[in-house]
Amino acid sequence: MNLTYGDYLCVPQLTSLQRPLSHRPDSADPEHDEMLFIIIHQVYELWFKQQLHEGDRLAECLSAGQVPEACATLQRMLTILKTMVQQVDVIETITPVSFLSFRSFLANSSGFQSAQFREFEFLLGNKNPRVLTHYPEGTPDRVAIERRWGKPTLFDAFAKFVALRGYPVPAELLTRDVTQPPQEWPAFQETLLDLYHNHPTERSVCELLVDLDEGIQEWRYRHVKMVERTIGFKQGTGGSPGVAYLRTTLFNPLFPDLWAIRTRL
Repeated sequence: MNLTYGDYLCVPQLTSLQRPLSHRPDSADPEHDEMLFIIIHQVYELWFKQQLHEGDRLAECLSAGQVPEACATLQRMLTILKTMVQQVDVIETITPVSFLSFRSFLANSSGFQSAQFREFEFLLGNKNPRVLTHYPEGTPDRVAIERRWGKPTLFDAFAKFVALRGYPVPAELLTRDVTQPPQEWPAFQETLLDLYHNHPTERSVCELLVDLDEGIQEWRYRHVKMVERTIGFKQGTGGSPGVAYLRTTLFNPLFPDLWAIRTRL
């Protein structure tokens, strides 16, 4: 079999997926910047797919107590996350006036509808039941998000990791309702303080999780400011709340215990 680069990567199919819907007032050609808008969001969807792929592996490694594998996976996720944040610089080359030239053609579509991003949020522990209402029952997106809703989060995998390494973890934490949002566990914080002071291997895992948490918060901040500089406080596409809602998502830690112990180290 003569397998070519294009065949392996499905390049013809991939480059046929950019289909601008706009048209210039004096021409049948689409608005110039719509192509970039489509490509950047398609790239984000590919990165979400990879982050889900890596995040599932991370959960497996943590749950099995595999330190080198967990750290390597976290490093990869962090590197991808940096790329995702830097890509905001690219989309910000679309000026507000240019975006408005094709915004109306987006109709009811909105980034709020990204099912993969919702899956990623659920994996990270940010579970909001209202998200499910945005996807009709029985659709592939709804089924995928519902599956994530009932699965343990990365925080649950981390708690299991600490227990497997032989350190005390509250039973209530290990058996908690995994659909609930992150919260602080004071008894668990005592164990984390011990890890930081006396167990460098486990401390390195903790610090990588803090890096991930901080990176997600940075991504959210850059996303909010990108939307704000593009449309201000207008309603988002598809009727989404826009910046007003996005601001409420800022600075909500995924691993609150790892932040809470900082003042006691």
